[in-house]
Parts: sequence; structure tokens; C-alpha cells
Amino acid sequence: MPLTVYLIAKNNLMQKILLLSDIHLRGPDQTIIGLDPVAQFRAALDHALARHGDAAHLILLGDLTHSGRELEFERLKAITDHLPIPVTFTLGNHDNRDNFSKVFSHVRPDPSGHYQSVIDLPQHRLIVLDTLDGPPFRNDHHAGRLCADRLGWLDRQIATAAGRKILIFMHHPPMDVGFCGMDAIKLAGGDAFLDRVAPVATHLFCGHIHRTISGSAKGLGFTVFKSPCHQMPMELSGADSSYSVPEPGAYGLILLTEDGVIVHTEDFEMATHKIEPRLDALPE
Repeated sequence: MPLTVYLIAKNNLMQKILLLSDIHLRGPDQTIIGLDPVAQFRAALDHALARHGDAAHLILLGDLTHSGRELEFERLKAITDHLPIPVTFTLGNHDNRDNFSKVFSHVRPDPSGHYQSVIDLPQHRLIVLDTLDGPPFRNDHHAGRLCADRLGWLDRQIATAAGRKILIFMHHPPMDVGFCGMDAIKLAGGDAFLDRVAPVATHLFCGHIHRTISGSAKGLGFTVFKSPCHQMPMELSGADSSYSVPEPGAYGLILLTEDGVIVHTEDFEMATHKIEPRLDALPE
């Protein structure tokens, strides 16, 4: 199973998915630009579950940890073991597949040892891909990769979807998004990947950028999500991929309907208001 946070629930004809990407958990007393990733993650989960407790699944979309250490994965496990909904995990460039497998021994990889999985719903097949390039896990290498084994697995999941609409989840975007530094470390072979999936997929969901972005690539609609912790500043000319600012954290909310896919993001740190009925919605 892969890593990102998504919650899926049945609400009449609608199914609800929560998504969290780029959690970047660290050890005790370790922060990122002054932010505590563990506290940010807990706050995002608390907000999401309080308002969308009917969700039936949670997907965590990579960069679960900041350094890929066992201790960081253990902190993640301590939090996710007690969630009231199933969790699907996948990995990002800051993670380590070997250490993840030691701590999450109950999570089964695909036949080639990668953390890819499928979630089947009545009308949708959610395919979660592992784009971590390694081993070896090189600290200076952050681009993603899908090897022949992983692409073969993807082809089989598409071929056996049995008429379900296909949604693809992965940490690394396969297309440029306008941030020069991040575009340099996107998925390797992104154009070929899009040629493969654009004719058959309904929507693509990614993380990695730490920014809310939407658009289309080769005719396939995509959404990129912010982190619950630190964000990429809106500076398109910068060539550095490590820029970070303490803008509000967010999680994703995906609504699957008979007619399509609706994607929301919630800046949970700003959502401190009390929910009141709209005046124009009150009966006369």
C-alpha cells in the first residue's frame, strides 16, 4: 500500500476521499523552517476527521518522512495505527523503502517490492504508484522514476479495471508545472508516462511541489496538493527546489460521483470559523 492521505466514504451516490501529501515527519524536537511536522500532521488529521468522518479511506501520497529514518516511520505508524479509517501509503523522494518496510511490515508491497496498490470502488479504480527512485537512496537525487516492473504492474491494473473509471495517484508529477527547480526533479520519462495513461485515466493526483496546482497535460486533468507543513512560494523564476515558506497547511478532499471527479483543498490552519447556515439558504 502507498503513502498519502485520502479518505473515501459513501454518502448517497458520492464517495469521499481525503488526501495528505508531503508530511515530512521528523524526530522529536526537530522542525522545518520553525514548523513541527508532527503537530501539523495531527492538526490536519483532526480537522479532516472532525468534518469528514464519513470518509472511508485515507491515502498518504509520499514524502511521509523528511529523512527516511526508521524513527520517522515509527512516529508515522504511532499516529496512523489508531485512525478510524483504512490508510493507503506510497513513497516519495524523501522516504526510504527499506526502512518503511521494516516499520510497516503489515503493509504488503507489489510483487517487485514496490509500495503500489489498488483501491476498487463500485465505479472507480484508484491506482497508487511508488515513484521513489532507489535503492540506492541518494540524498542529492530527488527526481522520480517508474521502472519496467512498476510500469508493467500499472498496465495490468489498467487492463483489469473492468469498466471502472481510472484515477492515478503518485508523488512525482510527470509534467512541468512552471517551477523551474521542481520541474527539474519531476518524474523521469514523464512524457512517455502521460502517453501511456492519458487515453485511459480520468484524473491524475500528485504531491511533491507543496503547492495547490491544477490543469491538464496531454488531455489528462491533474491536481497537485499542498503539504500540511511547509509550502513552495509562488516564485516561478527560482531554480532552487528547496524554497519553503510557512504558508497555511492543507489537505485534499476528493468527491467521486457518477458524473465526474470534484477536488477540494482545505487550508485547515485558516479554517477556524464556526460553521453557520447561509442567510440565503434559510427558509422564508
